[in-house]
Amino acid sequence: MTTLPLPRTGTSRAGDLAGPDPRPGVFDELSKRELRRTILSGIAIPGYQVPYGSREMPIARGWGSGGLQATLALVGEDTRLKVIDQGEDAGVNASNLRRLITQQTGCAEETDTRAADIIQSRHRIPEQPLTDGQVLVLQVPGAEPLFGIVREMDEQRRMHAEADYAKMWVRLYEDIVHNGLITAAAGYPVFVEGRYVMTPSPIPRWDVPKMNHSEAITVLSAGREKRLMAVPPHTRVVPLTFDDRPFEVEYTPGAACRLCGSDDTYLIQEPGEDDRFSTWVCSDTDFCTRRRTGDAPADVAGRPADLARAALRRTTGEQEETA
Repeated sequence: MTTLPLPRTGTSRAGDLAGPDPRPGVFDELSKRELRRTILSGIAIPGYQVPYGSREMPIARGWGSGGLQATLALVGEDTRLKVIDQGEDAGVNASNLRRLITQQTGCAEETDTRAADIIQSRHRIPEQPLTDGQVLVLQVPGAEPLFGIVREMDEQRRMHAEADYAKMWVRLYEDIVHNGLITAAAGYPVFVEGRYVMTPSPIPRWDVPKMNHSEAITVLSAGREKRLMAVPPHTRVVPLTFDDRPFEVEYTPGAACRLCGSDDTYLIQEPGEDDRFSTWVCSDTDFCTRRRTGDAPADVAGRPADLARAALRRTTGEQEETA
C-alpha cells in the first residue's frame, strides 16, 4: 500500500522560501527580504516614500525601530557596523542598539567611520565623508515633510504625485516674513533629484549639504509610519530655499572644540566648571579623536563651514549697509 505525502501547507512553503535560519533572532528572513526589496525600490526612485510592513521590535516605535529593521536586513556576519547617537559612539541608545544587532547577527563592531560598512545613526551624518560601498542608515521619527502643512494623507499623496509643493513654498515664505529667516532646523526639507521633497531625518542643517552627491547609499527608515526612503550615490540633494535667501547652517562665531580646537565641525555645548553651558565640543566623537591624533584631514568638513562663514559675511555686510 502506497502512502501519499501530506499536502504542503503555506507555513512549510514560507519556510522553504526563507531558507535555513542558523541564528534565531528578532527579525525573520522573510521580513529581511521584504526590507531589502523596499530599499531597492527606494534606490530606484530617490526620495520616494516606499511603504513596508514594519515589524514589532525590542524597542518602541518612534525610538529607532525603523532604522533597526533596515540595519538588520542589511548586515551580515562579515559586516563592520558602526552605530552612533547624535554623533557619539558611546551614547546609551547607540550602545544598546549596537549590542542588540551584534548579538543577533554576529557582525563586528566598528568605531572608525572610514572602516565601517554600515553606519546606523540617530540625528547626525558623520563629519568624515562617506565613500563608495558604505551605507548610512538614518532613524526617521517623521517621514512626511507635508504633515505640518496638510494633514489629510490623500492630499499629501496627491501633492507628491503631482510635485505640487506650492504650499510648502508658501510656508517657507511666511516664515521669512514673520521671523526674517527660515527657522526650520532639524529635518530641513530637501529636493531629491528635482522631483520629490523629503525630510532628511532630524539631522541638523549642518549635515544637509553632506547628502548632496554623496558617494554612499543613504537609507531613511520610519518604523512607526512604515515608510522608507533611499538616496543612491551621486544624487542631487538640495535644500529648499529662495534665490535671495541662501541656505544657512548652524554656526557660532568664535566657538571651537575644547578638545581638538576644531571650528569647522558641528559643535554642541556642554556644562563647564561653573555648571553653565559655556564650552563647546565636537558632536562626532570619532572625528574629534582622530583630529587630536592628526589622523583626520583638516578640510574634510569644509562645505558646511564655508556656508556658515558666507552667511556671517552676508549678515555683517547687511548690518554695515543699514548703519
